Amino acid sequence: MLHVRNQGAPLTTARATVADPTPAVTDGLSGVKPRDPYFDNAKYLAIVLVAVGHAWTPLRDDSRAASALYLFVYTFHMPAFILIAGYFSRGFTGRPDQLKRLITGIGVPYLVFEIAYILFKRWGDDDPDYPFSILDPYYVTWFLIALFVWRFTAPVWRIIRRPVPVALCVACVAAVSPHLGDDLNIQRVSQFLPFFVLGLLLRREHFARARRPAVRAASVPVFAAALAAAYWLVPRVDHSWFYRTNSAQEMGAPWWAGVVATCALTACGLVLTVCFLAWVPVRRTWYTTLGAGTIYGYLLHGFIAKGSRWWDWYAADWVNSPAGRVVVTVIGAATVTALCTAPVRRALRFLVEPTMDWAFRREALRADHHPAASGWQRTG
Repeated sequence: MLHVRNQGAPLTTARATVADPTPAVTDGLSGVKPRDPYFDNAKYLAIVLVAVGHAWTPLRDDSRAASALYLFVYTFHMPAFILIAGYFSRGFTGRPDQLKRLITGIGVPYLVFEIAYILFKRWGDDDPDYPFSILDPYYVTWFLIALFVWRFTAPVWRIIRRPVPVALCVACVAAVSPHLGDDLNIQRVSQFLPFFVLGLLLRREHFARARRPAVRAASVPVFAAALAAAYWLVPRVDHSWFYRTNSAQEMGAPWWAGVVATCALTACGLVLTVCFLAWVPVRRTWYTTLGAGTIYGYLLHGFIAKGSRWWDWYAADWVNSPAGRVVVTVIGAATVTALCTAPVRRALRFLVEPTMDWAFRREALRADHHPAASGWQRTG
């Protein structure tokens, strides 16, 4: 649906006119530009889906409908996030100022929250011997290490021919390689790679095309069909396939099933991502400003999601009623929304978006005109 062509002519969407050459967004690579509400809206809506998906996890066993919604959301919420991350990595060339932001905006928060989550696991789950391992991302921290690897390799993907097919081949090889190992969650990094690489090739006009009336109209039956398919698949497929964390052999399937599953999940994820993007508002909304703080919501909501399971918050009888599931959904969305707000960002910026000018040579700092803007501000 997204035809990748490099055009600079303005395109008119159903509600706005946008042009490609100057994406109106802070990309942190060549300077600060006004933020584009469309991408902030998309990031906020995507992070809500991530949090709601985590809130639904304990409900799957008792509700086929909840399981279907879970599979449906897990098909595209991370692909949408990763596609946008790739889009905002287009200008990464490895300049000193860019490397600084890669370290302070992604690398350092990964180390901080990896340690924080392990300590939380030891305390909250009464597991004092749970091992520390920087190479084994815990829970939501996998996306930080994945983004670090993807962005670091962005220059390579821009110089090779047919980068998306190559990235898909990498994903397929990973899906049939049981001995790839768990370091850096390399299975997931590899299997989600095609979405990042595709994002590198996109222009603002492609997102405008996704919002054309014809695409928006088509997205309704596509979403309905995907929900119906998810409902049918619930008793027939292991939901772990949607996590992309294991090879086919580790899932107890023949090797060729890994290739089929990777291609199918990538295609479905892309189609549903386009349908999702088709309905993202292009104008400012009440939640637009929250889109700049999705990294906070992403990293912090995991503590609540994990704690809710360790401390049996789902044990109450009302939770497993239809109304209870709706309440859980609302709580998940409201929680991540609160964690994206300005007060939370101000309080925890020293952890999530540290400047760390003291750790770098002056040449790098001189190239970085906006040291307060971290690598995550453009992607998360």
